[in-house]
Amino acid sequence: MRFFQHLTLIVGLFTATTVAAQSPYELRTGREIAIFGIGAATGASALVLEQRLTPLTSADISTLDRSTINSFDRSATYRFSHTADQLSDLTLAGNVALLGALTVGTPTMRQEVKTVGVMFLETALLANGIQRSVKNIVQRTRPYVYNPDAPLADKLDREARQSFFSGHATNAFAAAVFTGTTFSHYFPTSRYRPFVWVGSLGLASATAVLRYEGGKHFPTDLLAGAAFGSLVGWGIPKLHEVKNRSDVGRRLDIQPFSNGQANGIYARLLVFSR
Repeated sequence: MRFFQHLTLIVGLFTATTVAAQSPYELRTGREIAIFGIGAATGASALVLEQRLTPLTSADISTLDRSTINSFDRSATYRFSHTADQLSDLTLAGNVALLGALTVGTPTMRQEVKTVGVMFLETALLANGIQRSVKNIVQRTRPYVYNPDAPLADKLDREARQSFFSGHATNAFAAAVFTGTTFSHYFPTSRYRPFVWVGSLGLASATAVLRYEGGKHFPTDLLAGAAFGSLVGWGIPKLHEVKNRSDVGRRLDIQPFSNGQANGIYARLLVFSR
């Protein structure tokens, strides 16, 4: 009897204990090296192509006729503004700043700063390397070159032949979609998700409008840049997304128990992410 009084079998209630919260993304050395390699290769290609780009001459400019531009794009040839051009740099920077603020300002994303940083750097490298290569191959004349109000010095610059497709729109929408996508994955139930999407896409849209008002791009340049940037901004996080992250594992953990008066065992159920 005394034995049973002193040997009390205590089976604790199973407690569901989360061992580790799994990140929605993962980095893999081989994959990251491949993506960085592609980004570096396209960037180098863009630099080589740009060096071979021949600027327009005054004679070339004198032969340009805005009536040859399709009706959808033609209105851009009447726009020119250095102010709008400068403001587009600010709205683009604002999109990157928004991502930085969310990453640093939220504990969950702050713990993942390396993962977010690597993915965003890959996004920027791919987006810029490809869009700059394309524009140096296509060599489309910018809208302001058709505008007699624009300074001749601007028209004679090599950049005057780099209209398609828009680098600002590409980067702005890549950053916007990347920000909205990653925030939604880290905080799938957050009530702030719509605000993040509206804010980031709003800044990206403002960037595109300002590039149009500045006479830097035709609408088709901006639409192509927005589409390509959005694809990269969505694709890089998607490529790094952990598959089946909703799966959980369970393990029964049984340990000896003693409080000085009674002995027994304690059992608990451990729940963890795979």
